[in-house]
Parts: sequence; C-alpha cells; structure tokens
Amino acid sequence: MATPQLVVGQRVRAVLDVALRVPPVFIIDAILNCSNDGSAGYVSLLVQVILRLLGVLASAVVLVLSRRALFKFYTITMALVVAATSVLINYYTILHITSSSPYRLAELPLSGSSLWMPLIILQLVFGIGFISLLEIQSRYSHLIFVNMLVPTIGSIVGLPFEVQETLVIISGLLLAIYTTVCLSLRFKWFYYSTKYTFLLLKHMYQVYGLQVMLEDAWKKIHFPDVLRVFWLTRLATQAVFLVYMVRLSNANTGEDSYLQWSEFWELVCHLIISGCDSTLTVLGMSAVISSIAHYLGLGILAFIGSTEEEDKRLGFVAPVLFFILALQTGLSGLKPEERLIRLCRNMCLLLTAILHFIHGMTDPVLMSLSASHVSSFRRHFPVLLVSAFLFVLPILLSCVLWHYYALNTWLFAVTAFCVELCLKVIVSLTVYTLFMIDGHYSVVWEKLDDYVYYVRSTGSIIEFIFGVIMFGNGAYTMMFESGSKIRACMMCLHAYFNIYLQAKNGWKTFINRRTAVKKINSLPEVKVSDREIDDVCAICYQEFRTSARVTPCHHYFHALCLRKWLYIQDTCPMCHQKVYIDDDPKEATSFSNNNGLVVPNEELAQDLADGEPERELDGHELSDDESTEDEEEWTVEQHPPTPEEEVLHENERA
Repeated sequence: MATPQLVVGQRVRAVLDVALRVPPVFIIDAILNCSNDGSAGYVSLLVQVILRLLGVLASAVVLVLSRRALFKFYTITMALVVAATSVLINYYTILHITSSSPYRLAELPLSGSSLWMPLIILQLVFGIGFISLLEIQSRYSHLIFVNMLVPTIGSIVGLPFEVQETLVIISGLLLAIYTTVCLSLRFKWFYYSTKYTFLLLKHMYQVYGLQVMLEDAWKKIHFPDVLRVFWLTRLATQAVFLVYMVRLSNANTGEDSYLQWSEFWELVCHLIISGCDSTLTVLGMSAVISSIAHYLGLGILAFIGSTEEEDKRLGFVAPVLFFILALQTGLSGLKPEERLIRLCRNMCLLLTAILHFIHGMTDPVLMSLSASHVSSFRRHFPVLLVSAFLFVLPILLSCVLWHYYALNTWLFAVTAFCVELCLKVIVSLTVYTLFMIDGHYSVVWEKLDDYVYYVRSTGSIIEFIFGVIMFGNGAYTMMFESGSKIRACMMCLHAYFNIYLQAKNGWKTFINRRTAVKKINSLPEVKVSDREIDDVCAICYQEFRTSARVTPCHHYFHALCLRKWLYIQDTCPMCHQKVYIDDDPKEATSFSNNNGLVVPNEELAQDLADGEPERELDGHELSDDESTEDEEEWTVEQHPPTPEEEVLHENERA
C-alpha cells in the first residue's frame, strides 16, 4: 500500500514533469504560428521552412527527454540567458551615460555611486548565477567575474565611449567563447541522452509494438496534462493582456474601467477563437475537454451506482470526437468569425455524442436493476432520473436550434442524433417496464423474451435507418459543401460499423432465434396437467407449472429457458450433448428427469396404472434390430465439453 509521503512525491514529480515540458510546446506553437514573409524570395522561404523544421524537431526532442535530462537542459539555457543579460546591461549602461543617446532613462543618474554600485552588485549576482548553473571550477570562476566587471570598471574610470564599447564587445565575445566550450564539452552528454531515449523507444517498438510504445511515451511525458497546462496558460495570458488593454482604452476615453457585459462577451469570444487557431491549440482544447468529460463520466457513474470500468472511457471518447470534428471541418484554418460558428456547431454534435455515450452507461444499470428485481427506490430513482434527462435534453436542444437556425445539413444531423437518442431511451424504458412487470408476478411470463426481442428489434431497425440517413447526409455534405479526405474516411468507418456490422449482427440474431424456435418446437413437450413433474428446471431452478420440453438426452427444461440457452450454443446444459431435431418425437420410448431417473412414457405409465405391466407392445416383442434402431435414434456422440461450455455450465449452476 502506498504511503502518503510516496503519493505526495509522485504528485510532485508529475507536476515537475508537466512544468518542464510546457515551454517546448509554447516554442512549437510560436514556430507554427509564425507567418511567412510573402515578399521574400524562394531561398529565404526555404531557409524559413528549414529553420521551422529544425525548431520543431529540437523542441520535440526536448519534450521527450527524461526529467534529469530536462533539468540539465534548463540549467544550461538559464546560464545562456544570464550571460546574454549581463552583456546587454553592460552595453545599455554605455548608452545611458551618453547624454545624446535616445535610450537614456531620466530616473537613473549619469554617474556616481548610486549608479555604479547597483551595476557592480548586479554583475556579481550574474557571475555567481552563471558559475553555479554551468558548475564552473573555482580556478576559472575568478576570470568570469573579472570578465563581467571590466566594462563596468571602464565606465567608472571614464574611458572614451569607443573604448568602453570595445570592452563590452570583447567581454561578450569571451563569455560566448567560454560558453561554447562548456557546451561542446557537454554535447557528448546531450548526444547520449538523446540516443538513450531513441534506443528505448526503438526497443519498445520492436518488442511490444507501436501501440504500446506510444502509450508508454504518452504516459511518461504526461502529454495530455502538458497540453492542458499549455492551453490554459496561453488562454490566461491572453485574457490578462486583453483585459488590461480594454481597461486602458476605457481609462483613456474617460469611461468606467470595469468591463461591460458586451465587452466581456466579446472578450470571451476572442479567447475561444484564439484557443483553436492551430492544430496544437486544438489538441490543447481537446485535452481540456477530456478532463471535463472524464469527471462528468465519473460523477454520473457514482450517481447511478455503476462500477463498470468500460464506462469510464468518456474522458477518451469525447476529446477524440472533438479532434476528429475539428480536422474534418478544418476548424483551425477558418476565418475568426467562421471559426466561432463552426466551433459552436461542433460542440452541439459533440454534446449529442456524449449523451449517446451516457445512455450506453445507464442502459446496463437499468437492465440489471429490472432483471434482478431490486425494489429499493434509491437504486431506481437515479437511473430513471438520468434517463428522463436524456429524453428531455435532446428535445430542448432540437427546439432551440430549430428556432434560431434554418434547415441545413448540420442541423439535420443534430436533429437526427437527438431523435435517435430519444428512441433509444424509449426502448430502454420499455424493456425496463417489461422486466419490472415480470418481477411483480410470481408466474413465469413465457412471452417476455419475445416482447423484449420485438422492442429491441424495433429500436435496432430505427437506429439502422437513421444510420443510412446520416450516411446520405454526409455524402451530400462531402459532395456539395465541404469535402475532405478525413470526412471520406469517417464516412467509410460509419458505413462499416454503423450500417454493415449492425445489419449483419441483426440478421444473425434473427437467424439464431428462428433456429432456436424450430429446435424447441421439434422437442417433445410434457404437460404438467397430464403428469406431475417432481423436479425443477436446471437453468432457472424454478418448478414446472405448465409444461416442459424434453431433450434427446432425457433432460427437460422450461421452453423459454432452453430457447435462451440455444441462442448461445446447441448443446444440452446438463450433459453437453448435441440437441438433435427429431422428425417424429413420438417414437421416444422414455423420459428422464434432471436427476437421471428414467420414467416410462405416457402409454406405459397408463398401462402400469391399469395393472397390465406385462402387456406386449403392438402384440409382439421388440426384436433386437428394432431395439437397436430405437436406441440409435436417441444415442448421441459423447464428447468432452469445451472450457467455454464448462464455465457457462458452472455459471448456470451457480
């Protein structure tokens, strides 16, 4: 069991990993959003493209480094920043003390201890930071301090401007040369770190495959968290800047500094538009949607009392659908006004998809409650409340959209999804009602399975029709509105999974039911009114109230129970022998109960009751050949049960 200290340590390391990997994402975003100079020549454009590729590649390499390598990389980067800042301050000091310079600050004095002392202290701090970050040996650290302080000392002495400028340039060159030497000595470490990461990924790919490699890299670099922090940080920075600019503009015009509602709404729209202006920002928005959908799914599961692990995939399904919709509609490449409209439409489609997924979460819980005959109101009310919400919300959404928008392919798709969801909810509630009615009565409702099949088949047929209609709507959109390769691929997937496979599975279910009904009708039937059956059905463990169906291996069951069993496999639940269909079941010589005790058939039982046990059959004794034929008619080939049959048989017994 993990201790609290261990859990806190893991959280801290995860936060550090995310924080260290966010800056490369910002660099990649800045490189991708950098506009090309249209007036430049082909050579300049080629150079720009090459530099962008190198920048993206370097940032991607930094992104996948280990935590220790990232620390070293950032320490070297900070050392470079400190060295550059030291040189710039020395150069700006020379410009400041020149009275004719436009860079002069009135708040700072031109000379004296009030100017030189802060400069000396600042250069000493820079020197200590540079030495500490690069871990420079003590015998070279004095030279670093002298190199940084020489330009300041030249300014104190009052050397000519040209001499001071030369000292600054020489100091900067020496610092650059020393930094280059340090980096060249550490390039070997960076090379081996990158090579180790590459070999590790290559080994994962060769041993476990591409999927496991991507999943492992995805978890190690915390990529969703990195994208989420990147998107939220970018959005917060833009929000602060825009609020500051709006308040500054209001102050200049003499208006109230507080944001008005119109200004606030315009600010929100601008932030949303800029939050999906590139592929990387769309990924960041998908990561945020993933987090929201994940906790929404967990909340619904806790509310309805479900513990299924498969139902926790809402945090994965929602962002994938959003990203596919963004790529399919070209969201990041649209104009700002069109992008906002398209984003709202994609969100409506995403909302209907999430509602469909929530229905898939609640339907198994609803069926289990009705089938298990749980009478607790607290268990039924949350699931029924969510089902009612899933029925009402699509209707409200469709009414609002039809009130404000004219009919188009997008509105038609949203409406079709909403109607389909309402029909699914009606089907689930109808089946739930049938099971609850069956649980209210103690008598076995033999027609229940047929009614449930009819209701579900009707829902599946309507869902298939909607799938065909949506395929036609997508084809029309692709041909006449916005065709793309991604849309074509999605239509192919929709045609395969939602049309072809659904039709194939529905037809297979229909054939299985028809075959099972034929087999059940071909088996002999024993009426309880004719003879009392002192046994229970081996499938449901309930007594026989009306009749029983007898298998060729002399076991009998409820017709409904045996039919459900035959949907799964064509063997006897008791002995796993094949259930053969006999053309003349009346030729059976005897029946047996589920305990293996053989009882005479109806004619022999009547003869025994009349006191004539020794009466010949049809006036003569059975010959050996006839007896053999009758035995062969009921004899089946014995075979050992398969592991799946054993597991299923044990579950039925339990």
